[in-house]
Amino acid sequence: METVLLVLHLLVAIFLVCFILMQKSGGGALDGLGGGSGASNFLNARGTSNFLTKTTAVLATIFFLTSISLSIYYKNVERKAGSILNTAPVEQSSEPVAPDVPTVPTAEK
Repeated sequence: METVLLVLHLLVAIFLVCFILMQKSGGGALDGLGGGSGASNFLNARGTSNFLTKTTAVLATIFFLTSISLSIYYKNVERKAGSILNTAPVEQSSEPVAPDVPTVPTAEK
């Protein structure tokens, strides 16, 4: 369940950013990405702003709901105390291993 909720949360966040950037701003920031006519010709000028505004509101609501759901879920998850740095490896050899020393071949005369 947590994986589905997390993937949904990430997808909503990506779409939310995209829909916010597609909206027409005062300076016309990314409005001209769709070519010479801009992204305003997706529908008509008024319909596009209404569609983008309503979609952004829905995505923002879903984003907040998934954020709250994830925080509640992770609050109730049992966690092991301690750090992974404090745990010892499963198998340890009691005998030290000497490094291999390369031997130099002797020249015969």
